[in-house]
Amino acid sequence: MTNPAKPHAVRSRLNENGRIVIPAAIREAVGLKRGQDVILWAEKGEVRISSPIARMRRAQELVRKYVPEGVSLADELIAERREEAARE
Repeated sequence: MTNPAKPHAVRSRLNENGRIVIPAAIREAVGLKRGQDVILWAEKGEVRISSPIARMRRAQELVRKYVPEGVSLADELIAERREEAARE
């Protein structure tokens, strides 16, 4: 994979069915493989494409800002559920 921080731009065209081919240079730049699922969304007038793994990593980065180091949200959730069950 090339440097994802380095900007890449390639001109492409929608075909008659509204489809577009993601050029190899762009796929390589962001680590997409043929046949891989992608997530598309519209944001501020642009179409964005990402892999599910990249979106998951982004979500983890966002959550990490609010969770102290060494804290497991899963462990906290399990403990809360056990406390609730014990009260019932």
